Amino acid sequence: MKKRFLSASLAVILTTSVVIPVSMQEVRAANETSSQVEVKEESLSAKEFLDLTVTALTFQHGSETMRQQIINQWVKGEELKDLSANIKRDEAARILVRALDKEEKEVTLAEYQEKANKLGLFKGLSNSETISKQDAEKILNNAKAVKSDVNNEGVKEISVEDFMKNPGNVGYSLSPDGNYITYNAEWENRSNVFVKKMNDDSKPVRVSSSTDRDIDGSFWKDGNLLYLKDKGGDENFHIYSTSFNGNEEKDLTPYPNVKIKFLSDLQGVKDEILILMNKEDAKAFDVYKLNVKTGETTRVAKNPGNISSWLADSNGEVRMAVASDGVVGTVLYRDSEKDEFKPFIELEAGDVVNPFSFSKDNKYIYAISNKGRDKVEVVKYDLEGKEEVIMSNPEVDIIGVLYNAEKDKLLCSSYITDKLHYQFFDEDFEKVFRKIQNKLGVQESELGINDYNKDMTKFIVSVSSDTVYGKYYYYDSTTDELTEMATLSPWLNPEELAEMHPISYKSRDGLTINGYLTLPKNKEAKNLPLIVNPHGGPWARDIWGFNPEVQLLANRGYAVLQVNFRSSAGYGKEFLDAGNKQWGLKIQDDITDGVQWAIDQGIADPERIGIYGASFGGYATLAGITTTPDLYAAAVDYVGISNIFTLLNTIPPYWETMRNQLYERVGHPEKDKELLTAASPIFHVDKIKTPLFVAQGANDPRVNKAESDQIVEALRAKGVEVEYMLKENEGHVFQNEENRIEFYNAMLKFLDSHLKK
Repeated sequence: MKKRFLSASLAVILTTSVVIPVSMQEVRAANETSSQVEVKEESLSAKEFLDLTVTALTFQHGSETMRQQIINQWVKGEELKDLSANIKRDEAARILVRALDKEEKEVTLAEYQEKANKLGLFKGLSNSETISKQDAEKILNNAKAVKSDVNNEGVKEISVEDFMKNPGNVGYSLSPDGNYITYNAEWENRSNVFVKKMNDDSKPVRVSSSTDRDIDGSFWKDGNLLYLKDKGGDENFHIYSTSFNGNEEKDLTPYPNVKIKFLSDLQGVKDEILILMNKEDAKAFDVYKLNVKTGETTRVAKNPGNISSWLADSNGEVRMAVASDGVVGTVLYRDSEKDEFKPFIELEAGDVVNPFSFSKDNKYIYAISNKGRDKVEVVKYDLEGKEEVIMSNPEVDIIGVLYNAEKDKLLCSSYITDKLHYQFFDEDFEKVFRKIQNKLGVQESELGINDYNKDMTKFIVSVSSDTVYGKYYYYDSTTDELTEMATLSPWLNPEELAEMHPISYKSRDGLTINGYLTLPKNKEAKNLPLIVNPHGGPWARDIWGFNPEVQLLANRGYAVLQVNFRSSAGYGKEFLDAGNKQWGLKIQDDITDGVQWAIDQGIADPERIGIYGASFGGYATLAGITTTPDLYAAAVDYVGISNIFTLLNTIPPYWETMRNQLYERVGHPEKDKELLTAASPIFHVDKIKTPLFVAQGANDPRVNKAESDQIVEALRAKGVEVEYMLKENEGHVFQNEENRIEFYNAMLKFLDSHLKK
């Protein structure tokens, strides 16, 4: 593979000034229309007006950083030098025109005031030069009326099939020489691999013939095309090779009950790659060389049982590893494959040091690390372990790093605040990125560079947003030509889809909780049925972007709330650790507080709240209807955990090195027996009165089928009817198209029957 993109945790922009977050009472006040007349007119400073405006016109009510970012978009350069001075009418007009995204060619304050008057923002006010607190309340109510100018009729209903069927051609990549392009496209209702020769009129050739399971992904080794596939969702992926006419398909790793992971493409080594296999011990992954022509494998590094990751140098020699008992560990290093590994960096509880590349001369190691700090940063080590910080962000973690072995340079890193952002290290790469961005007319957060050839002259790029599923383009920097290659789900009209709004609020114990709120298109954001959708993990996070299931729910008139509760990745070590042993406790409180926030805003109808989640989100669904049974009118548990004891007893064998970490973060089945009993929904079915729908894949290696069986059987024994969908040919979430469509049709029918009465 020509580049390395390392996913880790996630990140926010540091600002120079801080806005104090408002209290929940002030949030409510900013969203209420008062008919009372105050005798005393209180003056209002520019800072106070900005603070009230952020609260009234955005959903950022908890994050000081995000509130300041918004203000920085409304107040530019030397405008409003003295924030303590009284706000003037024309200054307020400029702020509001920008806040409402109504700015056009206005330059002078008089022009902004004229635009504000046309919008009716100062309707019902006197002509005084300055604005009082009482004036601000009226102005912001007028602004909210402009912002929510809808006929409340919604949009036309889009079928489940249109949202959930295979979206079209995906996963575009280039061969190393740039002469071929590969992608996945549907054949026999399954995603298969196709190859197209560039710069000629030949038709794409299908090179895989899978009818039982989607191809998970493909990659090049020189001129050889390889792809991965599992069976029935068991996640035991094998590597297959294929000829260009699709007639020869070979499983290069035909070992039953063995999981394969790709490690290195061994640039400069003919026909061989490095892979990981748990062939000899289901609990441990050894390193093997795999000949992609013959399928011959040779073990090059033996895992003693505690190695969680390996790294090869630029010559293909395995010279780094990370050993861990799940809580503490050591980064190991050796001078060559003939030498023994020695300690390089010691890791304490909560430390992350993930080496992702050697430099071309093998004298330095690049890694992401939070050792000695709260946030994950990009670092560089010499061979003595001396660290140099290359990129950091004090607000959030770095999510990814792009390293190019040919140039021997870091190209960029990425982080997520409200949306995805980049920091570039290579001027030439940034110039290409910005040129493509300008050609497409998109925001930085909407553009991704997916692949490039060895010479970095040909690029595959993609565009995606909250309302655009995705588009792929081919860019040739030698000719400056940009060619559209595919549009995902072209039958979905972005104009009919719903916007995803970044939000923040304060938890009951003072943590800043970030998330996203998607509101139905062309509906007033008032007393809506709401679905809170906790993410899986829980050591993951929700992000801004296109989400088919969220769009489906919004299309049916539901507001959808996604919450990055404590223990979510991306917000630093302290925030992650705040969720330790808090399943069903403070984690659940964060979710509950988010629902209450939406109710306090007047957005959600408290009588029509539903909860739906998958994996840990399924657990949070069950925990929600046992800990706060009066809050939810409907619940959908998708491959969720009902019994933490059985979860810990049935983890896949290759997660064994993580067992101590699970004990640390979730709880120990013996030492924390009382805690885990209280947190396991299976022991509290007597509290469940919310209608429940459960879905499960029979082959799920992470959340065993017994997790769903237990809760369903317990409720039915109690006389409570539970709708249960079990798919024998699926694993952790449904991948096959027909199963996805059936599930979401059933889920919508269930939710509508309970939340749209």
